[in-house]
Amino acid sequence: MEVNQMQRSFLEYTAALFREGFLDSQFSQLHQLQDESNPEFVVEVVSLFFEDSERLINDLSSALDQPNVDFKKIDAHVHQLKGSSSSIGAQRVKDSCISFRNSCEAQNTEGCLKCLQQVKQEYLLIKNKLEALFQLEKRIVAAGGSINMVEWIN
Repeated sequence: MEVNQMQRSFLEYTAALFREGFLDSQFSQLHQLQDESNPEFVVEVVSLFFEDSERLINDLSSALDQPNVDFKKIDAHVHQLKGSSSSIGAQRVKDSCISFRNSCEAQNTEGCLKCLQQVKQEYLLIKNKLEALFQLEKRIVAAGGSINMVEWIN
């Protein structure tokens, strides 16, 4: 695939992620912080999000598996996940966390379990989609092209 075609695919794919609500403007702002001195900034930040999220999701699973559910502890984990997903622009993960926190507040174990499944699903979706986006970006750069951020930020 030639560079121009890959760049078009990148822009179309990115636009679809915004249109489908996977990403919000925070992701664009994150990209604006990336420059020549740190070309891997977004990938590094998102990789940290992936690591942190997987740890938090595991902690949530364990906490909900206890005979006496500690809703304050669960809410603290969900709050942290909501914050980190918000900071990278993972809109659907963040929205799932908001529902999750409502179930925690109501001390609804069944609701929390359903929300955990939703959070897991949204997390895996955004992880797969961002990994595909980063792979395409890597292929464009390897082929001598670049990504014009102005074209897709708005």
